[in-house]
Amino acid sequence: MAKKVNTTEINIIHSHLSFFLPLNYTLSRLERFSKILTNNGYTHFDILESSELDEIYGEGITVHGRELEQYFLPFIERKLFPTSIREKGFQRFSKSIEEEYRLQINRKSLRFMLRSIDIILGPFGIAFLMLRIELSETANLSDVLDFTHHFRSVEPKVREDRGAKVLLSDDESISVHHFLFDHLCPFLQDLIPHDEKLRGYYGSLPYFDDERMYTSGFLFAREHENITQDQLFRIGQVNGRTPTGEPFLSTTNPEYIQKMLQDSLHDRWAPRTYTVTTDHAFMKITNHRPDEMRQELSQFMGTHYYNLLLHLFYKIMLLRFAFEYSSIDWDKDDEYVKSLIKSITLFSSWYYSEEISTRTEGKEVSSMFRKSFNISNLFKEVTNTLNELYRNQENSNADRMNILLFVLTVFTVISGIYGMNLVIDDWDDPFKWSKVTSYTFFEWISLITAVSGIGLSAYLIFHTFLKMGRRKWKAKKNDLSI
Repeated sequence: MAKKVNTTEINIIHSHLSFFLPLNYTLSRLERFSKILTNNGYTHFDILESSELDEIYGEGITVHGRELEQYFLPFIERKLFPTSIREKGFQRFSKSIEEEYRLQINRKSLRFMLRSIDIILGPFGIAFLMLRIELSETANLSDVLDFTHHFRSVEPKVREDRGAKVLLSDDESISVHHFLFDHLCPFLQDLIPHDEKLRGYYGSLPYFDDERMYTSGFLFAREHENITQDQLFRIGQVNGRTPTGEPFLSTTNPEYIQKMLQDSLHDRWAPRTYTVTTDHAFMKITNHRPDEMRQELSQFMGTHYYNLLLHLFYKIMLLRFAFEYSSIDWDKDDEYVKSLIKSITLFSSWYYSEEISTRTEGKEVSSMFRKSFNISNLFKEVTNTLNELYRNQENSNADRMNILLFVLTVFTVISGIYGMNLVIDDWDDPFKWSKVTSYTFFEWISLITAVSGIGLSAYLIFHTFLKMGRRKWKAKKNDLSI
């Protein structure tokens, strides 16, 4: 008889949760975007003044700039912490909120503190909306995970995701989508493009997970409470409750749990602290007291935050390149192919790296992100895409050279036509159509050749200038650049 998995509960006394929503924005409007953020109370992040932003992380949590500098390799550090809006990299803007709300899920509600909001304007027109949330009331693990599951579902499409409302007051409630884009950040609607064809939220990315925020969390269980494998599995899969309110576990096979945890569990500090990394969440749980984990919590808010951000960016960009490649119309998108080749090359040389951290634990966490996000395989696919693009571009260039030779031949023929044409003299003013009716057979050939040659020349000149105009127009609209 097969073993059955029993769900066990554990009390969570405090939770620090972060929700990452990837968006797209128009890269050419970056400076305007930054001014609007500043006017709405957001502060541009400066690594030299990072310790002065304690209020955005929570009481007693300090993120030191020196630690951030030493954690990342120098060339990565320069991209993550630009000193001005004009530098290339990740432009982070933060705002302290410190307001309390309740999330109503079916018949239950849980109070939460919205600590702060980050808006990161990244390269290639990729942005992130990030919310820091605290749950300070003691709750069991199922309720915390149910909160996480429903809050991360910006556009709930299945039954298990529905039923959540953010309570602004006793008589006013809104969906998570409207909470983000109407209540917290209404200015985003004018700054982030919305594609009606995708029928998603503002800034929807058709190549990323369907309107779900990625979650990171630091969960504090009661001191010395036992942390079990089924709990760790549920944390990684964000398994909260069923629609009927029962604790939810998305497997019945204990061997499956062990297999999944082998790939996703970081147990360096077991048996009291564990980290689980999946393509849904990056979660740490401990049964130490919060005052014993100040340093670990600061690392979670600082170095691990940027480690996660960078690998999320990697995943999104690699999926984006694959999506763009699959959408190419080879007969019409010659200039776009050039842009895609350039973008993949810039991404690979400027941002992408398998090694980003100087610390042992940083390398271990990076390895888990790479495995969970399938980054290595995605990068191989993009590399193959780049090689395919180069081959097609070479063939296109060869065809273009043939066309150029053809055009030169046409102009040579035309010049000969004007020098030797039998009917050129008849075109002098005043021209009489009656002369045409008296042309001989060879004069008719000369007339048709001259007129078609001039027409073809006019067409080639018009088509060349039209392509040049389209190229400049697409270059202005294209965000596939750094």
